[in-house]
Amino acid sequence: MSTKGDHHHTVPLSVLLKRESANEKIDSPELVHGQFNQSKKGEDFTFVKTDCQRVMGDGVSTFSVFGLFDGHNAPAAAIYTKENLLNNVLAAIPPDLNRDEWVAALPRAMVAGFVKTDKDFQERARKSGTTVTFVIVEGWVVSVASVGDSRCILEPAEGGVYYLSADHRLEINEEERDRVTASGGEVGRLNTGGGTEIGPLRCWPGGLCLSRSIGDLDVGEYIVPVPYVKQVKLSSAGGRLIISSDGVWDAISAEEALDCCRGLPPEPSAEHIVKEAVGKKGIRDDTTCTVQGKGMLKSMFKRKGSDSSSNIEKEYAEPDLVEELFEEGSAMLSERLDTKYPLCNMFKLFMCAVCQVEVKPGEGVSIHAGTANCRKLRPWDGPFLCASCQEKKDAMEGKREANISNHSGNV
Repeated sequence: MSTKGDHHHTVPLSVLLKRESANEKIDSPELVHGQFNQSKKGEDFTFVKTDCQRVMGDGVSTFSVFGLFDGHNAPAAAIYTKENLLNNVLAAIPPDLNRDEWVAALPRAMVAGFVKTDKDFQERARKSGTTVTFVIVEGWVVSVASVGDSRCILEPAEGGVYYLSADHRLEINEEERDRVTASGGEVGRLNTGGGTEIGPLRCWPGGLCLSRSIGDLDVGEYIVPVPYVKQVKLSSAGGRLIISSDGVWDAISAEEALDCCRGLPPEPSAEHIVKEAVGKKGIRDDTTCTVQGKGMLKSMFKRKGSDSSSNIEKEYAEPDLVEELFEEGSAMLSERLDTKYPLCNMFKLFMCAVCQVEVKPGEGVSIHAGTANCRKLRPWDGPFLCASCQEKKDAMEGKREANISNHSGNV
């Protein structure tokens, strides 16, 4: 209780919140999510797990995972990927890493996990395929790996839009068209006879309009599962993530999707986005949306512009900006699994970089074999691939003929 002689300095609420976010709670910012779906073919699947643990049993070092799998030509690939991808990614991360090392290992582990999931699924001789947008949120760091044409966007609290995934449609990605044709595929539109071509650009045989996916054994292994990966660190003011299948993005823009979220919590936001998309073009495809909110303190940290603000208030009034930590989209495993990563010395020397099986000395194939760097290699220069994963790598790069049979039209 104050008395007449007391002197008090009033501290703005924004300063108190910033101070609070600077202590231990900044490691575990609030994360809320919601999702909504309208189904036509029943081939969209989602994965949400918010209580994953980096260190099993400690209950503290937790992270969250969100996945969207848009299947085509039957749901088998989407279901298999949903059930196995996370375990394959985590298996590619070395044990006993601290938090920063674990986060830095994620981009490489995501590549290995995607390729292993695809390799294991194709060994089951299923011909379905799936797009994948896979998001891991650890503290303030968001890591996104994607193949196909589902998308993930971020609206940070300070404003703007960040695109955290890539679009691997042949129709719009010239670089991917060149890669597919250089690897042995053919790209063209559906020919109805008499020289008339219709529809989007597709890869033949198979007729898939995507250049990257998991599955799609009947198209050819130059349709690769190597994901585009982007990793960002949010400001302490938080932000909003939207993950949606192409049923949303074919109908509305990123800005329109974000406008659907104004003033709404995640679950009604996801529903509003899907209904807005379906209302514009009808239910032509499975249409799925997942929305996550993290922090969401924009209004509290917004500078008021008052000349009477204290120096402390000015220091904390504006949030720090989103920091881009990693971005790589190459389809070449020799580039994605290279030892340039900061944790190169922590990866076991004789372990397949993709499937994690032990490789005996002298049996592993360096990821650089057949590249311009191969002449400079020493016997212990990895990473290494087992014979099976090396064969997979060669197929993806068009160095051997892919095993294709019973071509069917994918959509």
